[in-house]
Amino acid sequence: MSSEADVRVLVVDDDPALAEVVARYLRRDGYEVDYAPDGEAGLRRALATLPDLVVLDLMMPGMDGFEVCRRLREATAIPVVMLTARGEENDRIAGLDLGADDYVTKPFSPGELAARVRAVLRRSTAPPAPAALLTGGDVEIDTVAHVVRRKGEPITLTTKEYDLLVCFLTHPGRAFRREELLETVWGWSIGDTSTVTVHVRRLREKVEADASAPRHLATVRGVGYRWEP
Repeated sequence: MSSEADVRVLVVDDDPALAEVVARYLRRDGYEVDYAPDGEAGLRRALATLPDLVVLDLMMPGMDGFEVCRRLREATAIPVVMLTARGEENDRIAGLDLGADDYVTKPFSPGELAARVRAVLRRSTAPPAPAALLTGGDVEIDTVAHVVRRKGEPITLTTKEYDLLVCFLTHPGRAFRREELLETVWGWSIGDTSTVTVHVRRLREKVEADASAPRHLATVRGVGYRWEP
């Protein structure tokens, strides 16, 4: 992407007043903003236009945000920032488990949401790591082509899963604290470390032969996680 003006954000929310406020802040940042008033319309528009990012409300009548996110993840790796009710930790974890890249709890500052959108877009469009090929066990990352393979077969990862895997394979054998991963991969100095836990679990399901008994992405008791070559 050459500039913010080239970036398209789709806002999916059944509250048109809130969506308009969000859109106004995003347009101030130079993004092109589209709007869908419900989950079904949002899913159709996302798959038809392939925006650079989707801001997705979870609690909508009809097709809710969980189902929209699930179907999006079946077809594309478009980054998703979800909007959840304050205190609904289960909703946040469920959304992250489906592949959302970030979340903002209601009520929220539109400025905070815009900042989260900028951060997710930076990570999703960041240049590849200097090393063209990272390997660990039977997992291989081509950072130029942005392709991940396990035993030679391509696997699909979300933006955060990819960033996590690059972090681990760049530092094999190093134990990372959850707080450290939250800052390195998400750019948050303060945040909910359950975000890391959920993404590690999802990553294991894709890169391990048996996610319940991981061979490579190991838990370091009392610390966090480590990649075992």
